[in-house]
Amino acid sequence: MAAKPQSDADLSAAVEAIAGLTFADTALLRRALTHASAGEGKDYQRLEFLGDRVLGLVVAQMVFEANPRAPEGELSLRLNALVNAETLAEIADEIGLSGLIVAGSELRTLTGRKRVNLRADVMEALIAALYLEGGLEAAQRFIRRYWEGRSKAPTAARRDAKTELQEWAHQVARAVPAYAVEKREGPDHDPVFEVSVRIDGMKPATGTGRSKREAEQAAAAAVLLREGVWREEREA
Repeated sequence: MAAKPQSDADLSAAVEAIAGLTFADTALLRRALTHASAGEGKDYQRLEFLGDRVLGLVVAQMVFEANPRAPEGELSLRLNALVNAETLAEIADEIGLSGLIVAGSELRTLTGRKRVNLRADVMEALIAALYLEGGLEAAQRFIRRYWEGRSKAPTAARRDAKTELQEWAHQVARAVPAYAVEKREGPDHDPVFEVSVRIDGMKPATGTGRSKREAEQAAAAAVLLREGVWREEREA
């Protein structure tokens, strides 16, 4: 996250490279990338509300068109996986958006869930800004550019790994998975967690991630793959 606001020209150029749109209204763009803690008087919260709806509409149409035989339940799973905070934060990091966020010093060292939510919120705000600046077509181009590949992944309709493991463990072992942090490494602003999951009568498994939740999901997925509940799938 940026400690100081960049110039309008630099900010516009950076977003143009990411989104393919030149902003005439640079104040709108700056607001989309600014957290209230920066003390600039305007922040992204209202834009986040609008961006969430635009993203949901475009992704819902994308999933609907790409899966003509899928029932409503599968479509919902695919939609939810593509618009959750983890996916938005992941894409924000991939495209370099995270480095453009303007926030106060107390937020630049956020970790875990709060850091995920901040990046996800700004992603939604940027989508709203694209919609307001260039219309639905501009927002669609951006969303399809970064979400379409994910929407076609074989694993896109999988449920949350922890939820899946809990239900499976209850069915086969009448047990509840227990998670424990085994190790934490790295600096406070960029930690790596190793988490184990244990189920009575089964071999434990471990997973790693940049938050405890992410590591728990990885550990749960490791058990599901090992036990054959999930298959290791690759995109064609």
